[in-house]
Amino acid sequence: MADFDFDAVVVGAGAVGLGCGYALSRRGLVVAVLEQEQAIGQGVSSRNSEVIHGGLYYATGSLKARLCVEGRRMMYAFCDAHHVEYDRCGKLVVAGAAELERLDAILAQAQANDVEGMRRLSKAETLALEPELACEGALLSPESGVLESHAYMLALQGEIEAAGGAVVLATPFEGATPLEGGGFSVRAGGAEPTTLTCRYLVTAPGLSAQGVAATIEGFPKDLIPKAHFGKGVYFRLTGKAPFQRLIYPPPIPGALGTHYRRDLGGQGVFGPDLSFVDAPDYSVDPAKADEFYRYIRKFWPGLPDGALSPDYAGVRPKLHGPGEPQPDFRLDGADIHALPGLVALFGIESPGLTSSLAIGEEVARRLGL
Repeated sequence: MADFDFDAVVVGAGAVGLGCGYALSRRGLVVAVLEQEQAIGQGVSSRNSEVIHGGLYYATGSLKARLCVEGRRMMYAFCDAHHVEYDRCGKLVVAGAAELERLDAILAQAQANDVEGMRRLSKAETLALEPELACEGALLSPESGVLESHAYMLALQGEIEAAGGAVVLATPFEGATPLEGGGFSVRAGGAEPTTLTCRYLVTAPGLSAQGVAATIEGFPKDLIPKAHFGKGVYFRLTGKAPFQRLIYPPPIPGALGTHYRRDLGGQGVFGPDLSFVDAPDYSVDPAKADEFYRYIRKFWPGLPDGALSPDYAGVRPKLHGPGEPQPDFRLDGADIHALPGLVALFGIESPGLTSSLAIGEEVARRLGL
């Protein structure tokens, strides 16, 4: 094998890019993770619910189903080993009378996906756990939880660096050229633009996935999926958090629906909703509160007037537009684009954070490692 500056270059230092870097580092590779921002995890990874998902909803056999369940199991073990704070608080999927049949379908899907501990609860059993809820029944997912996602990403960065790799900030990826005999020449920008070589290249830049793929020489343009941006806003609750567990309504088309979580600081947060936007936009319209009050009071009628305040917004990298079916993750290897040594990730939205360690393992497998 030729001499390379790094064994592997990963584009993007969010949870998924760092998870890929960690998986490659565990195999003895020296990895460089390139990040255009001034700090890790500033994109999709810093603007989500920080939920560890059980893996209930995704089509059996899909990457989302398999990698979510595998990733969740790996994540709890990783957090324990690295002293990353989390709360395995459990989750209730709550339903009104007209939605009870949907709970049966979700339960069957969760069991097919090998999600542990799932239970169907009656109204009385549900209210015994969370007395302020309004519902006719629920599903309990005891393996769901919430984590400190930035501490998790810092731990991944530490593991990459401890293995001799580097997480290089303020260094945008500007393109790559396949080398004769294998590997890539990578152009990195920033204050000191440079070119470096690597044997393997993994692109995991979230919202920039399509733009990054377009700068890789030889990547077939017709295989780059159209980018869609799914914006979601969050509102924070003033006052005591009403529920200990995550509270979710049944999912809506293209998303899991506006849900409740108690963050690790003990505050209640609601969101995200879903609206498609033409470009990433992180503004929060305070007028959206009216919509949130109506929606939340379906399962928490005790929500006081004036208790919600605008918090933050996130944008999800979607591969579908409004009214279109939600597709699976895409981890495109050489069998797709014919560029050996490259795996390009597209559409890594929820449950991407939960799946991040398992995505890294899958990427390594697709590279033959």
